[in-house]
Amino acid sequence: MIKSFFRLTLLLLLLVTACKDQKTIKAEAAEAEKTYVQDNYDKQEVTIEMRDGIKLHTTIYSPKDKSKKYPILMKRTPYSSRPYGKDEYATKIAPNVHLMKEGNIVVYQDVRGRWMSEGVYDNMRAYIPNKTDNTQIDESSDTYDTIDWLIKNVENNNGNVGIWGISYPGFYATYATIDAHPALKASSPQACIGDFFFDDFHHNGAFLLSYFRAVSLFGTMKDVPKDSAWYKLPDLGTKDQYQFFLDAGPLSNLNSYFEYEKLDNVLTSKSDKIDDVFWKEIIDHPNYDSVWKPKGIIQNLKNIKSSVATMVVGGFFDAEDLYGPLETYKAIEKNNPNNYNTLVFGPWDHGRWARSKVENFVGNYYFGDSISLNFQRDVETKFFNHFLKGDGSKNSGLPEAYVFDSGKKEWSSYDTWPPANIAKEELFLNANQELSNTKKGDSKEVFISDLKRPVPYSEDIKTVFTPRKYMTDDQRFAARRPDVVIFETEVLTEDFTLAGDIMAKLKVATTGTDADWIVKVIDVHPHDTPEQESGMQDHLKLSNYHLMVRSEVMRGRFRNSFENPEPFVPNEKTAVNIQLQDVYHTFKKGHKLQIQVQSTWFPLIDLNPQTFVPNIYKAKEEDFKNQTHTIFNDSSIEFSVLK
Repeated sequence: MIKSFFRLTLLLLLLVTACKDQKTIKAEAAEAEKTYVQDNYDKQEVTIEMRDGIKLHTTIYSPKDKSKKYPILMKRTPYSSRPYGKDEYATKIAPNVHLMKEGNIVVYQDVRGRWMSEGVYDNMRAYIPNKTDNTQIDESSDTYDTIDWLIKNVENNNGNVGIWGISYPGFYATYATIDAHPALKASSPQACIGDFFFDDFHHNGAFLLSYFRAVSLFGTMKDVPKDSAWYKLPDLGTKDQYQFFLDAGPLSNLNSYFEYEKLDNVLTSKSDKIDDVFWKEIIDHPNYDSVWKPKGIIQNLKNIKSSVATMVVGGFFDAEDLYGPLETYKAIEKNNPNNYNTLVFGPWDHGRWARSKVENFVGNYYFGDSISLNFQRDVETKFFNHFLKGDGSKNSGLPEAYVFDSGKKEWSSYDTWPPANIAKEELFLNANQELSNTKKGDSKEVFISDLKRPVPYSEDIKTVFTPRKYMTDDQRFAARRPDVVIFETEVLTEDFTLAGDIMAKLKVATTGTDADWIVKVIDVHPHDTPEQESGMQDHLKLSNYHLMVRSEVMRGRFRNSFENPEPFVPNEKTAVNIQLQDVYHTFKKGHKLQIQVQSTWFPLIDLNPQTFVPNIYKAKEEDFKNQTHTIFNDSSIEFSVLK
């Protein structure tokens, strides 16, 4: 008995010691990760002079191992290359941990006019072709001058440069491919902005009110280099943004949030001056005019040197930049058919492919494990290594298009995107909420658009900096409103796969002279769908889950031209076409495909007064009127269907 007691005590002591050792090992490993960059890289901060004399702050991390040469991986950003100071090290560098640990020279640069760089910031600076002197600068010339300096001044570089970036830095990665430096061999624009009239702050001319708090991030100018924030984000003073914007009324009532006394962004009560440059651009230029057009990069993706390989990355559920990466890939492909140009699109929201979490959720919806981690290891690292360390041939071992089927939850590879084996199919919006491949009779759906009770874009009561999770939100809450019209197929008897863009061809009328039109494509799950083990909000179930697959808005005034808006003729049947961005989604056997049509989507987008005014940003309270809208059943949705 005593011997048994001592044996048990000894065993418990060994187990406790083992647990302590495991905890110690984990703690030491975590600490080693924190100091990995400092332990393995030398850091220097330099200012690189551009051709016009402006100096840009640049941080360079070089491997301590000087026995071999390394390529340069660079990110240019408006969001700061912090931490500043030669003894202050980032805990992670490079696009992913693999590229960090195998050794690369990693460079971060504050773009012109941001943070520690000199110069004047221009939000999506316009490209200048055929420059005639050194005073004509743009992001292409700044990138060229930076690469030229790095190649000539950074020790142990192998003469090859790659550039990457997510979101706004992705825009700079795209920009680098135009008039590229000969040393630039690989560029990966990721979630890249393509055009501010269709990305982020606008969708087809409608203002994304949900981005309101982000405006000052881009529109507050500074006059000297700064290592701390000089802008201030508006404080809404509430957790209920729906009610905040509803109570605020017309957009002109929000001007006071952008009236600053000085550059440290102290709000004042004066009402005669708007100091925020970006807000001023938005409210003074409601149409696609000479301010917005030059800011677009898509139309300039011509004559890209074949020596620059591109890999465009995006997420099918990216609420911020979905237009940009898709249109960037397509423009490069169309204008430069002989270039190496690939597309990677996964089940991600904004930039999630760069995260280290194993489980891959977008909002409530689970898509699988290790999706981002596998991308980093097997795709992103392979791309950069091939073109910066390998032979750089077009035979990279990666597919032309690597895309994730968000219905089947699996990857596919294609030689083209969209795939060659697709066909266009139309489904008509018929009576009795029916969605079918033939138009049946003559019918119409009528609803009242009440601007005092606009359709919310989410059930959640919260404020957000920019919206994300709504892209996969359960849409049952909307389907059960009288001002959301639904059309639905029968239960599918076989899989139905969409691969490419979607075109809504609406035939509508309104009692007013303006209106917004929103179309959503929904995957209605069966009632017996197995529940997720985690990640779902408590009030939701996968049983009958209405998964939003794609959605888009068209500000009705722009139905014929984004440059020249025009009113509706009251009660006159009118065509409104809405292009919805690409999807790759299988509606599985046993599911249903549903279409929702509505005219408000609040406060994702601002309220259309439903009375035509020259500039909605300057509309008055009396301009906002409830109207009755009609959808005719010769309306249809054109899908790109995989055969």
